[in-house]
Amino acid sequence: MTHALAMIRTNPTALVLDPEVLARCVDACFDCAQSCTACADACLGESDPASLVRCISLDLDCADVCVAAGRVLSRETAATQNTIRPVVEACARLCGMCADECGRHAEMHEHCRVCEEACRQCEGACGQLLESLRPL
Repeated sequence: MTHALAMIRTNPTALVLDPEVLARCVDACFDCAQSCTACADACLGESDPASLVRCISLDLDCADVCVAAGRVLSRETAATQNTIRPVVEACARLCGMCADECGRHAEMHEHCRVCEEACRQCEGACGQLLESLRPL
């Protein structure tokens, strides 16, 4: 069990979401944020970082959105689908964009391959969470 799941289970309020689906998404968001931050840093260390400007930019945007999503999802006490849905949709969308861009560089740069994988996992976890929400 992850700490995210343990913390979710300790919250005394009634949960809006399935605890395991929620915890997987929280973990994926923070994991993706770390991978994207590290990928951007590694891109800057490459011999031609100018050719990776779009990748760096998407890495940093994705990392920021993933952190925000992970933090919002970690606050269940007053959570509503009206706040959760747009944050998770944005996270999934940005993860997909970042994964696509990192995928273009994955054969040349291992850090981009790893980042693409983390972004796809987060995109999937966000998708599962969105599927578990009732329609608005």
